[in-house]
Amino acid sequence: MTAAVSTSPTAHAAASRPAAGTALNLDSLHAWLRPHVPGLPALTGDLRAERLVGGQSNPTWVLRAQGGPPAWVLRAKPGPAAQLLASAHAIEREYKVMHALAGSDVPVPAVRALCEDESVIGAAFYVMDFVPGRVFREAAIPDVSREERAALHDEANRVIAALHRVDWAAAGLEGYGRSDPAYFERMVSRWTRQYRASLQPPDLPPLPSMEALIEWLPAHIPAEARSGETRLIHGDYRIENLLFHPSEPRVLAVLDWELSTLGHPLSDLAYHCLSWHHAPGVLQGFAGLELAALGIPSERAYIERYCERTGRQDLEAVMAHWPFYLACNLFRLSAILLGIGRRVLDGTAAHPKAREIAAQAGPVADLGWRLVQDGHRPS
Repeated sequence: MTAAVSTSPTAHAAASRPAAGTALNLDSLHAWLRPHVPGLPALTGDLRAERLVGGQSNPTWVLRAQGGPPAWVLRAKPGPAAQLLASAHAIEREYKVMHALAGSDVPVPAVRALCEDESVIGAAFYVMDFVPGRVFREAAIPDVSREERAALHDEANRVIAALHRVDWAAAGLEGYGRSDPAYFERMVSRWTRQYRASLQPPDLPPLPSMEALIEWLPAHIPAEARSGETRLIHGDYRIENLLFHPSEPRVLAVLDWELSTLGHPLSDLAYHCLSWHHAPGVLQGFAGLELAALGIPSERAYIERYCERTGRQDLEAVMAHWPFYLACNLFRLSAILLGIGRRVLDGTAAHPKAREIAAQAGPVADLGWRLVQDGHRPS
């Protein structure tokens, strides 16, 4: 299988520009890669690296031989493990899950090598193949026809349904997460801890809606969410993390698996559906747009199609408890955004707009609290 991260100028215009102050030690990197990645240029000094401008969490570079086309992509932690929040920036998990999914119905990059020796470039990293394609930074997918936009969204639906049909045990992912009825309890607990950790030392104020959701969510977990249903979930499944074919509405690779685990599929689907609730702008949703005119399905129609593809028979129960699933993910997203705010304060944020993005932590939590109070049902 071939797969990769895109720097297509039509989809990711800023990506191929090197970022200032982010040079890799190419001699050290090349010395480590040569015995681990077949096909690397033979001479030290022939390797070139360009930092991609974009992405919130793990710094990413495109590697190539001097004068040659892009060949590999390197993803690294933003610093030594000792300087990072526990369980954050889990590139080892990205590597493991993509290796396990190779050859499955879920397209993933072909991973080549994982290095956990921080002395090589100052942080753990892995290398995967590069393949050209399109990455759309906005969920509304501008600058394509209505027909193509509809096909691209349907393809995203098809791929997440395929992901949730993966036999994760047969793929060698036993132990990748827990398979038990307490997924949502653990989810709320984990992100509560992450949220609290990002507030310390007390440079960041607590968020009232996060505090309210910390109390509300554990008390309102639907009974069917405690069934023990377990699937491989991506954790950050959105249009921006899908690499599409250069000219066809077909996904070539699902990217950014850092938050993947074993868990409840409706949590993954609800996170994906947050685009129906975020306005265009920083969080790049399409709330408030004329969806039918754009070829974007309604939230309910999208959920129905997913249920058809996965064989779910509990559509009305899903709809009845949809506010809970959305609020859980908005709670988690707010904690992630606050973590970006922490990295801004610490000077380790990778994205040039990290401060602007982190400022959405409060509004995102407010949206989650509002949805559960209003009892939102998809339409």
